[in-house]
Amino acid sequence: MLTATTRTISPRRLVAVVCAAQILAQIGAYAWPALIPGRMAAWGIDNTDAGWITGLFYLAYTVSVPVLVTLTDRVDPKRVYLFGVAVTVLGHVCFATLADGFWTAAFARVLAGVGWAGTYMTGLKLLADRVDGKLMSRAVAGHALSIGVAGAASFAFTGIVEDLLGWQAVFWASAGCAAIAWLIVGLAAPAQEPKTEVPTGRLFDFAPVLRNRSAMAYALAYCVHTWEMNTLRGWGVAFLAWVALTTGSGDPWLPATAAITLVGLVGTWASVAGNEVSIRLGRQRLVRVAMVASAVCAALIGFLGPFSYELAVVLILIYGVVIWLDSSSLTAGAAGSADPGRRGATLAVHSMLGYAGGFVGPLAMGVILDLAGGMSTAGWGLGFLHVAAAMLLGRVAFAVLRPKTLAGDRAET
Repeated sequence: MLTATTRTISPRRLVAVVCAAQILAQIGAYAWPALIPGRMAAWGIDNTDAGWITGLFYLAYTVSVPVLVTLTDRVDPKRVYLFGVAVTVLGHVCFATLADGFWTAAFARVLAGVGWAGTYMTGLKLLADRVDGKLMSRAVAGHALSIGVAGAASFAFTGIVEDLLGWQAVFWASAGCAAIAWLIVGLAAPAQEPKTEVPTGRLFDFAPVLRNRSAMAYALAYCVHTWEMNTLRGWGVAFLAWVALTTGSGDPWLPATAAITLVGLVGTWASVAGNEVSIRLGRQRLVRVAMVASAVCAALIGFLGPFSYELAVVLILIYGVVIWLDSSSLTAGAAGSADPGRRGATLAVHSMLGYAGGFVGPLAMGVILDLAGGMSTAGWGLGFLHVAAAMLLGRVAFAVLRPKTLAGDRAET
């Protein structure tokens, strides 16, 4: 551990440091989805293979996050965060140097998924342990914004670097950015003071969390939410590239990678705006409306988008707003429903279930495309239709579990 961490730093500056580091650490998170069209052709892999490579990133996250995030209840989150960023660097370097087909690409993306598990929620926990309650709400908003900006910019970043230097340079550049993030946090973030009270009980006991019906309602809703979000992130570029090709759009006015970047930026805004809407409309009501609206968008986009590139872009932008609308409300609902003594474990389960959906969604899309005979209007239509079905099942689960009304929720009428 770097000894420079013994220096003091103001809470506001710490928030800025962590948020800047998160942007750098995650700038390469969606490099693979942005490169799918070219790599599929160059490596001779099918849609199912591409879906596996995309999904394994989220599967690695799902398996790792319960361990790494829960560990921060006993270990300084800074140490866990630096571990995660180091694994992220390793994953990008492996993709740049080794990836030449399915297995090597899958291995590199698994490493990147473990790295994501060690940086996403642990970065938030690092702030939560060092920032007072008055600044915490802004810290959470800033952290969410930095992750959203990084995810959105990842597509444009990949497109620009690939055009200038080639696809392998994308991962070298991503590794370099993540390494800078490691140095920023390692040098600037203070080490956590040793805890005077050692927590009692088993560290990885998730049974009480699973019995919490209200928290599980939000966690299952988050599962299908991430299912659809990562399906769009994982296949959005490929979908738009296919539409541009089949409609004879040539070089589109807005390239596919730029369009998905715009989706991420608009979605990040929608997440922040959705939190404000939930205050006025009611958190549970917003979640219910957003889930139904998402199902409708998913059922239509695959069948209508192929008519024109411009229409496909507009539909994806609208879909992105609807998807992200309840993002903040779902996580806030889970955190608010948690037993205060098990909030870390609750967020770990919440995140684990979310990214389990994130694993299934992109893989299912690839399998459906291949079963439908490849990329076609019917294939894309059925692929997005499966997302609509998942959303409706999540909506039913949310109703059955009946989450409790939390402080700050508008009363249901």
